[in-house]
Amino acid sequence: MRRSIGLAALLGAVLVLGWSQGWLDERSWRKRDLGAEQTIIDKQPVSFAQHTFDPAAPPADMPPLGEGEEAECDSDFLSNARVSGTVKRLDRSNAMITVTGVKMTLQLKINIWVPEGATGRIVEHEQGHRRISEAYYQNADQVAARIAAAYIGKLVSVEGEVDTECSKALEQLGAAITAEYNGQLNPGPAQQRYDDLTDHSRNGADPKQAVEEALQPAPR
Repeated sequence: MRRSIGLAALLGAVLVLGWSQGWLDERSWRKRDLGAEQTIIDKQPVSFAQHTFDPAAPPADMPPLGEGEEAECDSDFLSNARVSGTVKRLDRSNAMITVTGVKMTLQLKINIWVPEGATGRIVEHEQGHRRISEAYYQNADQVAARIAAAYIGKLVSVEGEVDTECSKALEQLGAAITAEYNGQLNPGPAQQRYDDLTDHSRNGADPKQAVEEALQPAPR
């Protein structure tokens, strides 16, 4: 049996909300933009599907099985961070961005692949991997909100062609937010503990109990 986990970053779109010229008073510029500060977390429902396949001719859209593997649970955690901000021009080629908003769209797509005629033992093992992924996703919006909030008010200086460099900077911030989300969510260790406890379903361990144990904090 196999479990496959994907932590993917969708390319974040970039939006610059407003511009202010360098001669504007700093206090009036900040006051004007404070109302735009916000974080939005759009957590999509879990998408789940279970498939059967002919081991002699697996479908093209099925991730490949490793040697000795019979089935797999493929979990893809997807995130898309859109960062918005205001830009203050300092001169022709220098500007300062203030991050005023972060919107994150979160998704979890799970596909279980089992061979035709698979035993209940195999199916239940893969369902255990599914339950672990869904347990992590349950609090994913809280993880994302905490990360996004830390970026509000962040100042980023850019140099060069201002329009282009501002877009690049906001896109890089979106990628950094997604990387933090992936790093903090990370169900990989729990999935590995589950496989260790069950020996990939071969040792007769109760899958439900193994899921509960795998979800406990790792001993230090």
